[in-house]
Amino acid sequence: MSDQDANQREQPSLPPAPDWAPPPPPPPVADNSMWNRIAAYLVLIAVVAAGAGAGIGWSLARAVSNNTHQTAQASQQPATQPESPIRQVTPSPNTSTSGSLDAAAAKVIPAVVDINTRLGNGQAAGTGMIINSTGEILTNNHVVTGSSSITVTVQGQSDAYSAHVVGVNVAQDVAVIQIDQSVSGLPTVTFADSSAVQVGDSVLAIGNALGQGGTPRVTQGHVTALNQTITAGTGQNDAETLSGMVQSDAVIYEGDSGGALVNSSGQVIGMITAGQAQGFRSAASDVGYAVSSNNAVIQANRIRAHETGSDLTYGQVGYLGVSVSAQPTVSGALIVGVQSGSPAAAAGITAGSVITRVGGTSVTSADVLGTAIKSHRPKDRVSVTWTTQDGVTHTATVTLGAINP
Repeated sequence: MSDQDANQREQPSLPPAPDWAPPPPPPPVADNSMWNRIAAYLVLIAVVAAGAGAGIGWSLARAVSNNTHQTAQASQQPATQPESPIRQVTPSPNTSTSGSLDAAAAKVIPAVVDINTRLGNGQAAGTGMIINSTGEILTNNHVVTGSSSITVTVQGQSDAYSAHVVGVNVAQDVAVIQIDQSVSGLPTVTFADSSAVQVGDSVLAIGNALGQGGTPRVTQGHVTALNQTITAGTGQNDAETLSGMVQSDAVIYEGDSGGALVNSSGQVIGMITAGQAQGFRSAASDVGYAVSSNNAVIQANRIRAHETGSDLTYGQVGYLGVSVSAQPTVSGALIVGVQSGSPAAAAGITAGSVITRVGGTSVTSADVLGTAIKSHRPKDRVSVTWTTQDGVTHTATVTLGAINP
């Protein structure tokens, strides 16, 4: 869907929350630039933005296909010196009285932040959880991937902070970001051992619903399944398989990605990540999936320790500025869009072209292109070879831009 189409689509409103929720925040002033990024499927927590990174990226969150199934349980110099690893606690007994749920939400809300990102000419919103009193924040990779700037708003504070990506695990959809300014004394969430979670446990979903900001939206539900494997994506060409997910029926909204799935004692048992599509115009889903707290903490601690691993990426990476079809081609990566003002546009790469080589790497698919571009740093000069729709082959040296992984 084009930005023009997105502008023509009305902004969705929050439906009544099931069972229990604190009063929703007041409606925001319309911001068309934000809603350029909230279009297409309008399912659960997000939509894809064209031109992310090498064309492979997410904005607020993802939708999930219906074919979920159960599975078995399964460096660079750091910008700041990380503190001790995040520790988890033994979950408290599960209760679901109104008073206990109010108290549980109150424990978590102060440590839930709004995340706003910019990519090209568009904006997007998501959620994060403070994991360190000096401004480290856990969120989904797809909330921050491809962003050229990140802004964080802490509950109860009028001023927003700039932030940068410390590192990500793309395959696990986990990212750690850090507030740039010197801060201290921030509230933090408490993570519980998710291996003790059981189907039927009461949970709360807490996040930046619809990117409205203000007091996070809270909805109540129950754990409906464990150890789920899902295929998450925002369109037919973008998909990713995630395993070990916690499924619940607490309603989640666009913008909730990176938010907290919380037990009745106010302990985080998962990070909201995706939800099953509920219909073309639906901005909410009552079939939601969260990265288990055990997995989220493991990945966050690896990133905070700047562990070396092929699945971990740190800092900013090179940016070409094309969106790529995941559909296989005879040879190369088919370009379906070029970001205005991007390095690709400056080089003369056009939609419909097929990129066949980046530097010394032969490009045989969209995935190979993404890996090749992200192996370079901003301002690197790399040779790119592509073939246009009329069969003419071009090679140009491109100076890559800067974008978050």
